[in-house]
Amino acid sequence: MIFIAGASGFVGGHLIDALLKNAYRFRCLARSEKVGKSLREKGIDVVSGDITIPETIEGALDGVDFIIHLVGIIEEKGSSTFKSVHVEGTRNLIAEAKRAGVKHFFYQSALGADKTSLSGYLRTKAEAEEIVKASGIPFTIFRPSLIIGKWDGFTKKLRDIIKIAPVIPIPGAGKARLQPVYINDWVKCMLKVIAPPDSFKGIFEIGGPQQLTYNEIVKTLADVMKSKKTIIHMPMGLMKFGAFIAEKTIPFLPVSSEQLRLLETDNICDMHSVEKNFGFKPVKYKDALNEFV
Repeated sequence: MIFIAGASGFVGGHLIDALLKNAYRFRCLARSEKVGKSLREKGIDVVSGDITIPETIEGALDGVDFIIHLVGIIEEKGSSTFKSVHVEGTRNLIAEAKRAGVKHFFYQSALGADKTSLSGYLRTKAEAEEIVKASGIPFTIFRPSLIIGKWDGFTKKLRDIIKIAPVIPIPGAGKARLQPVYINDWVKCMLKVIAPPDSFKGIFEIGGPQQLTYNEIVKTLADVMKSKKTIIHMPMGLMKFGAFIAEKTIPFLPVSSEQLRLLETDNICDMHSVEKNFGFKPVKYKDALNEFV
């Protein structure tokens, strides 16, 4: 039995569609009744609970062999902090997994995860990794770069700014490199891990076949959208200030404060990482965009 925490998110949604298509038996954790109802309508076994509240997941993993932990946030809102979700949530899930005798634990981390990072997102992802590694449960950890695809929030925000704004703003110089990976390729990697997970123990960096600057990512998306708007560079300090003041009320910023911080450094790995570890060539950024934009 497979158990998925984070099934209602962008990555989780694509994964459960693939699992249903391949007739896998699995159970999902739902934090809200709305999410639970939506999953049950697809014929999925659902349990209610929240990994940040340990008593709500007691017994949820009974009979489970393999956990897929996808819960994560890119910006903090109220009580949902990086520490509470990434660190404490993972600690709670690991504790219940050990009690239930789970045989394998998958954790979705992030490329660049580092306990010394200035980014709260990357720092807490690294702390969560340490909890998983110290658990004694055989594990697989993915460290993906930017994952793109239908429903992904990053591309949606960029599309909105390209559609709505009179010009297309780039935070800072836009020279930090990313390695976009198509969600369908991430799912292919995940399916290989599921059968069988013992063949994929350890940490795997996941990136697409191109290392692109933020400038190139924005320009490529604008080209696919057939936009001729002018691209301008905005001082990073000004963008951060604007995000801090307005990100929760104004939809004109392509990234959150935390994402702006992430855009100041490269987020790349071996361009052949997927091919070397999973045996196939991932899709290029523009080709992926042409499939869902």
